[in-house]
Amino acid sequence: MGKKTFSTFIACLIIATECMAWGQKGHDTTCAIAERHLSRNVRRHIDRVLDGQSIVYWANWLDNASHQPEYAYSLTWHYKDIDANETYDTVEPAADGDIVTALTAQIEKLKTGNLSHEEEALALKMVIHFVGDLHQPMHLGHKNDLGGNQVKIKFFGRETDLHTVWDTDLVEAAHKWSYTEWTTQIDRVSKKEQRRIASGTIDDWAR
Repeated sequence: MGKKTFSTFIACLIIATECMAWGQKGHDTTCAIAERHLSRNVRRHIDRVLDGQSIVYWANWLDNASHQPEYAYSLTWHYKDIDANETYDTVEPAADGDIVTALTAQIEKLKTGNLSHEEEALALKMVIHFVGDLHQPMHLGHKNDLGGNQVKIKFFGRETDLHTVWDTDLVEAAHKWSYTEWTTQIDRVSKKEQRRIASGTIDDWAR
């Protein structure tokens, strides 16, 4: 995937994640919004890389794949732990990698333009998922509570945890919409706002 093509795709994903991300419906919505903003050339290239399948089709794939032996190495790549006594800039890099290092690595791979078809598809699927995860606050949360997973709360009287509320419950509590309905309702960002949202680097977005 060429640098210009890939940069355009990343910009579309970043614009989409400002609207919503994270759980299954959020990831689907994020990709559906991004897909609506792809240029013809970028869409054609992605169609080739993903064998004609939509980026929405692959939006949640890695959440399940990371728990399979073949992709278990990516389990720690969905988040970055930053405890209360640390900052983004002072925290030690995770030994097995984190969402920032993983996303950076996959982007660099795609920019080379010399991957095999299988390698390019895998890297793109990972980027599709990680950009969404990067914008979920609990995916850059505290290690001592496992990104909010151990923070038990009540949400409308139901026992749950803080991570799950951010991932899914907030979306479902707002409206019982499908991802296509969410896409139609919230994909209303102006061209000026699109440029502002898509500016910056991975580190900027993570901070």
